[in-house]
Amino acid sequence: MLLLLAASLIWAFSFGLIKEGLAGLDPTAVAAARLAVSIAVFAPFFRRRRARAPQALRLAAIGAVQFGATYVLYLRAYAHLRAYEVALFTITTPIFVALLDAAAERRWRPRYWGAAALSVAGAAVVLWRALADAGVVGGLVLVQLSNLCFAAGQVAWRRERALLPPGASDASVFLLPLAGALALSLGVSLLSTDWASFSPTPAQWARIVYLGAVASGAGFFLWNVGATRVNAGALAAANNAKIPLGIACALLVFGERADIARLLAGALLMGLGVGMAGWRPEPRPGGPEAP
Repeated sequence: MLLLLAASLIWAFSFGLIKEGLAGLDPTAVAAARLAVSIAVFAPFFRRRRARAPQALRLAAIGAVQFGATYVLYLRAYAHLRAYEVALFTITTPIFVALLDAAAERRWRPRYWGAAALSVAGAAVVLWRALADAGVVGGLVLVQLSNLCFAAGQVAWRRERALLPPGASDASVFLLPLAGALALSLGVSLLSTDWASFSPTPAQWARIVYLGAVASGAGFFLWNVGATRVNAGALAAANNAKIPLGIACALLVFGERADIARLLAGALLMGLGVGMAGWRPEPRPGGPEAP
């Protein structure tokens, strides 16, 4: 659990850094640049023989969804939302984790849909005056799609990691999901990025390097290692540890303004939705949930 909390603390500062420091840059190019830095960090630890070709491809595919698609969608949301709004709207990730885990285990529960409805209501409260703005609604949708991708990647990583050979460390294979993520972001950039005009300032490059090496590299690594050491309920709960920290950083460190009453009311509704989804998995037939 300490690894998950450490990753959450790292990510808390990312929301404001992205919104205030990287505004105006193509988000897909930023995603690709961050992931390239992450790959450079983990390249020295890669051991090609730790995963056979079919499993290497599966790990790359998981990374393409969990990191690549998440970033492509998530970074685009900053054009429409404030940093604290992006942070708050990631609160639905545990609901997606619960839904996907239920789908994998064929254990559907009506409360999951009630949880989703409460989360939508909470988001509507926070954005009430801006719901007529198609861009704001689009930003909300982008964050939810990115949450879905991140949740899917977590569920898939937990299952695939258990199939690796006993001698394979997380660091020895972590280049593979990052490579899949970079491949996806570069593929999207071929359709959306004008690389000739992508010219970050030195300060922006410093932020990209920091976000790539620390927030993406160290953060994702700590998160995925931690995800394999806790049960699914603890993992779902930990997904939201970064939210109060991220909101506090956006408001207190980066000076964003918010209607505190609506922010708290919306957060309460969304938090109730997460609680309804259930942070602790129900025991499976024949025994308790495996840690």
